[in-house]
Amino acid sequence: MDGYEPMQTMEEDDHGPVIKISQADSVRVKFELSNADISFANSLRRVMLAEIPTIAIDLVEIEENSTVLADEFIAHRLGLIPLNAEGVEHLLYSRDCDCDEYCEHCSVKLTLHAKCTTEENMKVFARDLIPSGDRINQVLGSPVISDPDGQGSLLMKLRQGQEIKLECIAKKGIAKEHSKWAPSAAIGFEYDPHNKLHHLDMWYEKDVKSEWPPSEYAHLEEPPREDEPFNYDAVPSHFYFNVETAGNLPPDVIIAEGINVLQKKLAGLIHELSEEGKDGDYDGPRSPEFNGGGDGWGQDQGYTTPGYGAGGNQSAWGGQGGTTPYGQTPYGGSGGWGQ
Repeated sequence: MDGYEPMQTMEEDDHGPVIKISQADSVRVKFELSNADISFANSLRRVMLAEIPTIAIDLVEIEENSTVLADEFIAHRLGLIPLNAEGVEHLLYSRDCDCDEYCEHCSVKLTLHAKCTTEENMKVFARDLIPSGDRINQVLGSPVISDPDGQGSLLMKLRQGQEIKLECIAKKGIAKEHSKWAPSAAIGFEYDPHNKLHHLDMWYEKDVKSEWPPSEYAHLEEPPREDEPFNYDAVPSHFYFNVETAGNLPPDVIIAEGINVLQKKLAGLIHELSEEGKDGDYDGPRSPEFNGGGDGWGQDQGYTTPGYGAGGNQSAWGGQGGTTPYGQTPYGGSGGWGQ
């Protein structure tokens, strides 16, 4: 991740959320979110965890496997290899593509072919996955390799004479579908480090202060005083995030994309609400209308059985008064079954 530039601290603003970054590098970003509600902060955390699109191996076609590992085991391990997702926004979801199965517009193809010809065991690493075919850019779909030796994750070991030959298809997706598309290894989320709000019930044996060491963010807030009365109306106002990347996206991009996805979800909700409420021309499902309504179940002074027309207390078999499939009922009176 050469050339990584961390996000800048936002200036104080009384009309919107404020972000203050305390640490930023190519692996993690630590920041403080203030002037926001806890529901918004948790929504951002959940979106960053599960709804940011990345790319991961979704289909494995195995041509030769003489290793000790089953095909399903190898496919599962390959799916968890993090792939570089730079430029994934230009890749189509498979469900939105016009191709029959996969193409360069919705997927990236990777190949792996290794055979051990010596008596010494051969190690196969993520670096041995070779992208092939046309790609949107030269890094999209490439295995993420961050170790000093430049080998990546260990996939398998081969003995003399064993061979593995396969082809992988990497597709775009989100972690809500499968965890292999998760952009972050972990996202730390904390508020109220001194537990002033008593949202946590800290179990302890003798002394809570010695058995529960202070949080790393405790120095950022004033500790409670022993004579301070409990405020039942207090709500959390500062939220501390620790976003760690899995390698497929830089951590600052994860935050930016999380905000972008959250904005789109809220914009879609506002659009749907404004379209349905405009001019009262909503054509979707609605609650039953009783006592004189024109739609739904209620008609005239009684109920209409759904699908069978109008008329007070009308059954599925005839007009007002209650005729059964076998003739009139013996019960008289208007508005009842007989007449």
